[in-house]
Amino acid sequence: MTAPLDRVPRPTGALALDTFELTKRFGAFTALDGVSLHVRPGTVHALLGENGAGKSTLVKCVVGYQRAEHGAVLIDGRERDIATPVVARELGIGMVYQHFTVVPGMTVAENLLLARGKLPAVIDWKAVRAELTAFLATTPFRLDLDATPQDLSAGQKQKLEILKQLLLKPRLLILDEPTSVLTPQEADEVLGLLRDRAHAGECSIVMITHKFREVSAYADDVSVLRKGRLVAAHRVADTDPQQLAAEMVGGADEARTEFAPPERSGLPRGAPRLRVTSLVVDGDRGERAVDGLEIAVHAGVIVGIAGVYGSGQREFAESLVGQRRRVSGEVWVGDERFRATRAQNQRLKVRSLPEEPLRNACVGEMSVAANIGLRRFDQAPVVRAGWLRGRFLRERARALIHTFGVKTQGEQAPIRSLSGGNVQRAVLARELSDDADVLIVSNPVFGLDFAAVAEIHQRLMDVRNRGGAVLLISEDLDELMTLSDRIAVMSEGRVVHETDAVTADRNALGAFMGGTAH
Repeated sequence: MTAPLDRVPRPTGALALDTFELTKRFGAFTALDGVSLHVRPGTVHALLGENGAGKSTLVKCVVGYQRAEHGAVLIDGRERDIATPVVARELGIGMVYQHFTVVPGMTVAENLLLARGKLPAVIDWKAVRAELTAFLATTPFRLDLDATPQDLSAGQKQKLEILKQLLLKPRLLILDEPTSVLTPQEADEVLGLLRDRAHAGECSIVMITHKFREVSAYADDVSVLRKGRLVAAHRVADTDPQQLAAEMVGGADEARTEFAPPERSGLPRGAPRLRVTSLVVDGDRGERAVDGLEIAVHAGVIVGIAGVYGSGQREFAESLVGQRRRVSGEVWVGDERFRATRAQNQRLKVRSLPEEPLRNACVGEMSVAANIGLRRFDQAPVVRAGWLRGRFLRERARALIHTFGVKTQGEQAPIRSLSGGNVQRAVLARELSDDADVLIVSNPVFGLDFAAVAEIHQRLMDVRNRGGAVLLISEDLDELMTLSDRIAVMSEGRVVHETDAVTADRNALGAFMGGTAH
């Protein structure tokens, strides 16, 4: 392949990226199908698409993490064989992955130095520290060079990942969901810095995101992938979220359905259904993860719990549903002290949708029917005279699979064979097969596509609309502001702020999440 005549290689500064009919298959599944993408040098280019659309596969082919079966990658108009990430780095291409790659036992300084790859046999640490201090002075990020990742918040670890790449002065930087663990202020800080560097001609940015707000505020161009194909490419100024949503899901009618906010009834707030007082819970290493937490959730209300990753939300949720011991404090459901026993769950109609339900709420090798039946496998009519009647279990599962739209090869298929969204639907089918009085939910749509998100959000709202009390723990502030009636912010294991969602200010919430509010 020859380079186009109007593309002149740039010796320094931002790189232009093109992919030509890039195709990648995994067995019989085509993850990328002839994708031809153009990223202008010195711009921020957003990649949008539902889960499984091919976004991560595309950028992994660009950085040499995967090899495409067909097509080409062009850098500044020249075809390049990028066989490994090392080759990509030599060409000036860097990538910040969705999951952290820092070395836990090394300091910030050591992690930054390690990013260079090639190191001398003897390191002059005085000179290295002076160089790194001077480098940090050119960024808005302030990290302690002697801290280890174990000392850092999730947002600080994400900044460290970005700093590792900026230290290498990439000419093309690819980011996979770069703001998923950042507060709104941190997200604006990071994306603002990267946009300014791109517009100064220092690098080009390719950003995978699912947040239309970030596309509108920080991207110059946007491309949309659907089912492995590039279906649209726009200047951001020439499009809007509604059009992008329609392109992502395949049509305006689908977009209106899947991106419409859930229907909320005007039900008046009832009495407290779930009350937590002075709750103390330890973390995995014996540290104090939840420290005297107080919260109440009333009937007909969704209370959202906001907080950056590592603020104690996971330990809080696990203590409520009986997966983690409570050191002290009390949990009440109605007028009864709640110890999360199976009998109490049945009698008080307490239901839960935990984070990562395949790991925390299912037995992967068991069938969909058996997993749906875990709540009632020992009750009539499933059991008679001590015998399990499998026919009733399967019939009930088939009915719930139909009602909740679970896509499966059949009720006898192992639940681990289902997609993430369908595992969520199956667990919801089990938990919401009768009216829940209390529903405890943790990051219910993390990693799911937009169709599954819209459906699950409406299911949660339906519980609230019927008079149930919903506790929604999420690291996605947009999700909390869409669903919640009230929002409480957790920081360092405590509720530090609470407000009505309708009057909530995202910047104020972000300040409390980041521990900078007074």
